[in-house]
Amino acid sequence: MSAPSLHLIATGGTFDKTYDPIAGQLGFARSHLHEIVERCRINGAVSIDALPLMDSLDMQDADRQRVLASVQTTAATRIVIIHGTDTMPETARVLGPALKGSGKTVVITGAMVPYSIRGSDALFNLGFAAAVATTAAPGVYVAMNAQVFGWETVRKNRSAGRFEG
Repeated sequence: MSAPSLHLIATGGTFDKTYDPIAGQLGFARSHLHEIVERCRINGAVSIDALPLMDSLDMQDADRQRVLASVQTTAATRIVIIHGTDTMPETARVLGPALKGSGKTVVITGAMVPYSIRGSDALFNLGFAAAVATTAAPGVYVAMNAQVFGWETVRKNRSAGRFEG
């Protein structure tokens, strides 16, 4: 069996949160990636690995190692990771050195507004990240809101609500 042309890894973050009207809060039920891939009609073989979904502020070193293991064990060389925006740079800095020379192109993306809520940036960011993953040179990148940043310099400007490099 040949490797998928694109491998998606769900870790949670705002991207995959769903509003619970009874509790009145956002939380996780399941990843929306299968639905999104079908809706977007991504061409080529796509595989999905849904890791435990969590807010990235709750992500620990062991969780980042789980993400790294998922990247390392897939035969795919083009990978998109759905991740919470608060700690994307930290995860990128774990993956960057570990994957150097692997020949894999890894793009981390997320959303400022959940996919399940109208006006979300999730679909755009996933499509943009998939395009970057299938065209960029091997390495680790963060792709958010039509911008791409290398893992070494990316940071989230919380006061401006955007990523910078």
